[in-house]
Amino acid sequence: MAQAYTPGLKITKSTILKKERILPLKGEVVVKIGDKVKADDIVARTELPGDVIPVNVANKIAIQASDVQEKMLKQVGDKVQKDEVIARSKTFFGLFKSNLKSPITGSIENISSITGQVLLRKPPVPIEVKAFMDGIVSQVFEGEGVEIENKSAYIQGIFGLAGEITGEIKVVVDSPNSELTEDLIDESCEGKIIVGGSMITYAAMQKIIKMKVKGVIVGGVDDEDLKKILGYDIGVAITGHEKIGFTLVVTEGFGPIKMADSTFKILKEFERHKASMHGKTQIRAGVMRPEVIIPITFKEDELKEKQAELTGLKIGSPIRVIRQPRFGEIGNVTALPEELVVVESETRVRVLKAEMKDGVEIIIPRANVEAIEE
Repeated sequence: MAQAYTPGLKITKSTILKKERILPLKGEVVVKIGDKVKADDIVARTELPGDVIPVNVANKIAIQASDVQEKMLKQVGDKVQKDEVIARSKTFFGLFKSNLKSPITGSIENISSITGQVLLRKPPVPIEVKAFMDGIVSQVFEGEGVEIENKSAYIQGIFGLAGEITGEIKVVVDSPNSELTEDLIDESCEGKIIVGGSMITYAAMQKIIKMKVKGVIVGGVDDEDLKKILGYDIGVAITGHEKIGFTLVVTEGFGPIKMADSTFKILKEFERHKASMHGKTQIRAGVMRPEVIIPITFKEDELKEKQAELTGLKIGSPIRVIRQPRFGEIGNVTALPEELVVVESETRVRVLKAEMKDGVEIIIPRANVEAIEE
């Protein structure tokens, strides 16, 4: 039987997950292997060096560069407070003094008798890495971070915005085909991750921000609405850094698209459960997808992750189209022809046949679909 490996989205109500939580630079790991952690627990911390502020001391107090070291009241490594005098010069037999105050709170980084400049460094910026999901610490990378492992219901989206959050799932629509409108959002949604159906309106997004909803999971979104929320066009860069007031995970695509039944069913089943999610997406390469993680009860001996199975596409495999004109639509593979086929771009590519949900059978390049792993 013909097979083809196509990277896909994973949607499942039970899987073993491993997530690495790594510091941006060396620091301290504050947990150990076997520790049980909650999503908001700190697992590692470090400090980013503060910004450097140059001050031309020679010019400020009218002295030669070679005299700067002598006139400094603070030396390299000394702490300084904002407006504290750090250098002083005296003229006319000591009758006149020129004081130089520090423009920041920080420390003396360097004193140059060649340029006459002093470098001040702002205090370090503390960085803390949280576990992100409930689980067990399965590995410690000394000075770098940890690996967290758990058993979860797991949904990968096709596109997302904004960073990591945790919250309780609340389904606010009655079907995966329903639109998420502003009238469905009230005070009970505050601090929650709400689930919509086929589409979220711009008015609903505005109300979500007003009601302090933490996150939204929805089938589709209008890219013009996203532009209005963001203030700029979505590009091809990595998303996940946006500050829009909530985290968004889109499960199907752009425009009104019914949320996949399997996705909606899982979210409905786990309503009122705690979930972790983020909107980080690398659009073009497709190597980073937004995720919804819903931890479930497990025994430690269950944490024996199966080797990743690259079984590829088979007859009957569910797929999602990731190119227009059927972007976001779901179907099942009906044939995997071996021979190459000439497509509209006049290139010869491998294709597959799939029966879509509307009953239409299509022929489509394999590069234009992704497998749905259930």
